[in-house]
Order: sequence, then structure tokens, then C-alpha cells
Amino acid sequence: MTIIEALLLGLVQGITEFIPVSSSGHLAIIENLLNISREAGLPFAAAVHLATVAAVVAALRREIKKLLMEFCRSLYDAYENIRTYFHNRHEKDARRYKKIISNNYRKLFLLIVIAAIPTAVEGFLLQDVAELASGNLLAPGIGLFITGILLLVADFFPKGKKIPRDISYSTAFVIGILQGLTVLPGVSRLGVTLAVCLAYGFQRKFAVKYTFLLSVPVIIGAFILECIHLAGNPVSLSVWACYGAGAVFAGIAGYFCIGKMLKILQNKRFYGFSIYCFIIGAAAIAGSFLIA
Repeated sequence: MTIIEALLLGLVQGITEFIPVSSSGHLAIIENLLNISREAGLPFAAAVHLATVAAVVAALRREIKKLLMEFCRSLYDAYENIRTYFHNRHEKDARRYKKIISNNYRKLFLLIVIAAIPTAVEGFLLQDVAELASGNLLAPGIGLFITGILLLVADFFPKGKKIPRDISYSTAFVIGILQGLTVLPGVSRLGVTLAVCLAYGFQRKFAVKYTFLLSVPVIIGAFILECIHLAGNPVSLSVWACYGAGAVFAGIAGYFCIGKMLKILQNKRFYGFSIYCFIIGAAAIAGSFLIA
């Protein structure tokens, strides 16, 4: 992979990771067109995933800080409840226990964790299938068509009002299962998760925020899997420098893209993204037959 290719892929990754058009699908298409080997693409994917995590954390730092603070407070409340239990048992007292999930941020943290678990399991189980599918233009093209259909349907869901306190843990688990399927190239994680959230009646603003926050553990999980595959396959410093440049592009593009997309996705319809997915998907499918 040349420095120009790394910069191009980094820019594409940074932009499409936070738009419901599938970053994996776009990268797979470009890598196939440029004949970039999977051996070169894997360490590059690890580098850009690390950069996009940094972009999310930087862009959503206030929300993430609040989530982590409430998580720590919930742990402290759990500790206090344990102390209360032993006190009541020893002193024959009846002190009240503290409510652990006492606000929306604590509930949101749990909803993110619960959804991330099945996504991580599926990502691990389907990684070989995803790698195989990324080796051609047909699979990403079909995936983009699936994304386009889901986005088109999502525009017809009635306006929801649910916020964290109204959402069950089983709903988060189902969202995680469906999100896990987005490991396949062309199927947008952002698009699928948003569509499912809206189908469950989430308030649109909350659905967008939840989807973006959920990207943090998902991208970290993808980064860890890629690092495991890289173990025993050392990459030279010059190559890492090339990938690092692409990662910087991905991080900067992602940071600025998140702010814009948070506003756009909260207020605009999805049909424009849907049409884009259909066009790129059709081009990829046609290209797969022409190249073959």
C-alpha cells in the first residue's frame, strides 16, 4: 500500500464510518479496485479503527465523561448496598438500599454494554466470513443494497418518544444481535442500528446519540480482533508510518464528520443516503461481473 492509497483509504474511512453508507463496504470496494492485499489491509484497518475511536471520544467527550462518572457512582452505590446488607443483617436493622440505576445515564451505560456483547460475539464468529466477503465487489454491493433498503424503510417508521428509562434490556440485546451482522461489508452499522432503534420507537435524537456512543465499544472490539490477527506478523516501521498517516486522516475526517452527522441524522430523512447506497451498490455489483 502506497502513502497515497493510505491517505485515500483513511479519508474514506473517517467520513463513511459516521455516515450510514458502510465504511467497510467502501474500503472493500476501493481495496479490490486498487488490488490491495488483505495482508496490507489488516494492519491498516487496525490503525484507522484506533483513530476513529479517538475521533468519537474527542467529539463526544462530554457524553462519555458523564457516562463514566455515572458508572463509577453506580459502583459506589452497589458497594454501599453491600455494606447496608451486612449492617442490616448484623444489627437487625432496616436501612434502605440505594437505587443503582437511578437516572438515564446509568441506564444508557447498561444499554450500551448489553448491546455490545452479542455484537462482539458475532464479530468474532463471523470474522472469517467477513474477510472472505471483502475479497470481491459483489458482496459489498449486495450489502449496500441491504443498507439502502433499511434506510428507505426507516423513513416510514412513526415518530418515537422512548428515552433510556423506557427501553428494556432485551431490546438492547436484540439491537446488539442485529448490529453484529454489520461485520459483513456493505451493511452499515450506523444505518442498521439507527433503523432498528427507530423501529423500536426510540426518540430520534436519542437513537442517533445511542448509535454513535455504541460505536465506541464496537470499534474497539474490531481493533482488538485485528491486533490478534496481526500477532506473529510483524510490520516494519516504514509501513506503520504509512498506515499512521492514513489513520491521522481518518481521525481528523471522522472528528469533523461526527459533529455534522449528529445534526443531520437528527433532523433529516434518510432517503438521500439510501439512494447513494443503491447507486454505489449497483456500480459494485456491475463491476464484479465486468472484472470477472
